[in-house]
Amino acid sequence: MSIFRRLPSDVRKGLATSRGERVLTFAEAADGYVVATDQALFLPDGTRVPWEQVEQAGWDDEGLRLTTSEGRRLSARVASPHRLPEAVRERVNSTIVVNKYVELPGRGGVRLVARRAPGADTFAWSFHFDEGLDPEDPGLRAQAEQALEGLRRSMGV
Repeated sequence: MSIFRRLPSDVRKGLATSRGERVLTFAEAADGYVVATDQALFLPDGTRVPWEQVEQAGWDDEGLRLTTSEGRRLSARVASPHRLPEAVRERVNSTIVVNKYVELPGRGGVRLVARRAPGADTFAWSFHFDEGLDPEDPGLRAQAEQALEGLRRSMGV
């Protein structure tokens, strides 16, 4: 096997990439290819997941498993991932601007996360409440919003 691996040209041409988007690495999957670019992860079925939307990614004996910020659970059977796990970790971490856990009065806590798309100037905040807390609870939501405002003021963002 050559140390220089190239993504097959038909696969490269079939990717719905943005202008200037670069392929970083790839791995052959059971039903196609998993491709990491500088802006997103492409799954064999053509699904494009921007890095800032990857909530959680992991690897096991079956291959890649990930959860998006919308709660979708996706997977790809990858026998030999090569450099893909490192690329996924690095690209997802590169989108995180702020990651701060805040205790809420008498209730547990919330993780406040700000993420930015590669090359973007703005970022989006998300709340990740402790297990057992209802994110739809208006009182809890108000406490989290207040914690976010305090964090934004202290960081100047």
